[in-house]
Amino acid sequence: MTFAPHSLSQSWPLPSHPRPIVTFGAGSIVSDAHFPAYAKGGFPIAGLYDPDQDKAEALADKWGVKAYATVEEAAAVENAVFDLATPPGAHARVLSALPDGAAVLIQKPMGADLAAATEILKICRDKKLKAAVNFQLRFAPMMLALKDAIAKGLLGEVVDFDVTLALDTPWELWAFLEGLPRIEIAMHSIHYLDLIRQVLGDPKGVHAKSIGHPNHRMAQTRTTAILDYGERVRCALSINHDHKFGRKHQACEFRVCGTEGAAYIQLGVNLDYPRGEPDILEIYPKGGSEWVSVPLDGTWFPDAFVGRMANLQRFAAGEDSELVSSVEDAWMTMALVEALYASNAAPATPLAERP
Repeated sequence: MTFAPHSLSQSWPLPSHPRPIVTFGAGSIVSDAHFPAYAKGGFPIAGLYDPDQDKAEALADKWGVKAYATVEEAAAVENAVFDLATPPGAHARVLSALPDGAAVLIQKPMGADLAAATEILKICRDKKLKAAVNFQLRFAPMMLALKDAIAKGLLGEVVDFDVTLALDTPWELWAFLEGLPRIEIAMHSIHYLDLIRQVLGDPKGVHAKSIGHPNHRMAQTRTTAILDYGERVRCALSINHDHKFGRKHQACEFRVCGTEGAAYIQLGVNLDYPRGEPDILEIYPKGGSEWVSVPLDGTWFPDAFVGRMANLQRFAAGEDSELVSSVEDAWMTMALVEALYASNAAPATPLAERP
């Protein structure tokens, strides 16, 4: 099979008539990813709301947009697409304030747990919101290219999916996480779990252990998980956010192997976050004899955020037939997260006692 690296799709088409965006939240993810992405994609930013008015005004001044005084004022902006960059506990209140039928992007996770996700799903259904969850990793150039490579048969049948992280994550950037009972799976690995669902579908079940670290007070920062896809597919995650021993042996990578080819991916943004390192995609294609590097046209941050917003706006305008990571689909990712926490809480299989 002839493989042309430049032939793999890496971007999402933009809407013909971009609508103004109103953002709820003024944290680092907005300043580092959302707003730079929207500017790059040509999406007009109307303004933002944050309960910390000083923070909101500082970010609004930087971008030349309006800082709204209340949730209700922000929700009243006409023809807006609403961007919830809010903590999970705040999603339901903001969604309830939005006009019926609005287009809205909800920051992951979809609530603190599956019960909260179900409440959010009900609000979206009742208000007929065109609502998606911000699982933007699906839109990263490297992941769009991976999806295209799989669709074109370059890997054959996918039978192995490995996620490996060993790095030093600056959790202090997200102070609101300290004290929350669920951290690593719900706030970080949820991206990988959602991407795995897109590639492999829903697993039959899970095994998981997620723990903290003696050197800090975050609830969990280290996870080992197995997703059960039966007898043909092996899927495992090994996540360690506390590998604080220099860059040399750190890693943030996916290995996706098929019956006839394979892919290697480096997720560069997590290495020395938020500056990051380059993303990498290499393919060993069906019928090939060596690894081929795929030149990438962008990075996870901010390009995936461009594609994520583009799909929502195009769906709202009738230009896309599918809303990727809709709340209906995202609820299943939350169900996967819930299963992992249930497995984590269940007792392990004990060893037999010495006779």
